[in-house]
Amino acid sequence: MFRLSVLLLTSVLFFSFFGSIFYGVDPSALDTNAILLPPSYSHWLGTDRLGRDMVARLMEGGQVSLIIGFISALLATLVGLLYGMSAALLRGGFDKLFVIVVDLFLTFPTLFLLLTLVSYVNASMWVLILIISITGWMGTARLIRSESFAIASKPFIRILHIAHVHPLKIMIKYYAPLLAPIVLVSFTFGVGGAILAESGLSFLGLGITAPQMSWGSILSSGKEVIDIAWWVSFFPGLMIFIVTFSLMNISNTLQANMNQKEVH
Repeated sequence: MFRLSVLLLTSVLFFSFFGSIFYGVDPSALDTNAILLPPSYSHWLGTDRLGRDMVARLMEGGQVSLIIGFISALLATLVGLLYGMSAALLRGGFDKLFVIVVDLFLTFPTLFLLLTLVSYVNASMWVLILIISITGWMGTARLIRSESFAIASKPFIRILHIAHVHPLKIMIKYYAPLLAPIVLVSFTFGVGGAILAESGLSFLGLGITAPQMSWGSILSSGKEVIDIAWWVSFFPGLMIFIVTFSLMNISNTLQANMNQKEVH
């Protein structure tokens, strides 16, 4: 399943970012003679309400969705890593502040927090990346903090503190390598969550808007014609499912391997 997931994810990435090299159709080109055409030889995945080719739109929308997913997860993971390590390393007042901030963020359900933040700004790709990152770092930070406390109790870390080694050097040279497996799992899990968050916001009309497109916005545009043109919503939904399914399987496999190493 792990190899299949990697293959599926790689295929979607290649399709989204390099597919236009081989399929040179303009995703914004209107064709009044090809409105809501079903999948055929001329339009492999059909067309939408304005006669635009679905394959080309999925490629273009995939770039936006995947960029938002990967960069949001990367930023959230980095914030969680730095904040979690700092809380365990510095302890005292900083650790108490960490607990207060995380609990404050977790008081609000993530979806409502996303909706609140998006409602006050004009959504764009980079704005969504920032907002999803802000709402997605807490779980990683708590996990890193817990593991960092376990690392801090090791004898060689105590010796480093007694030797007055700079905390930043300890974090980079000793904590980061030991935390790398957990960070990787958190990142892969976060990418899927970020893509789903963007898709949900775009589906509700609060995310990516025209002329930009994402899988979520394409999916939303097909909900009004789903009875007569199922393909407009089905294929972007399928792409979202493939990516999140693949990432969850990859994350689960990495986590299982990590747990086995801890047992041995």
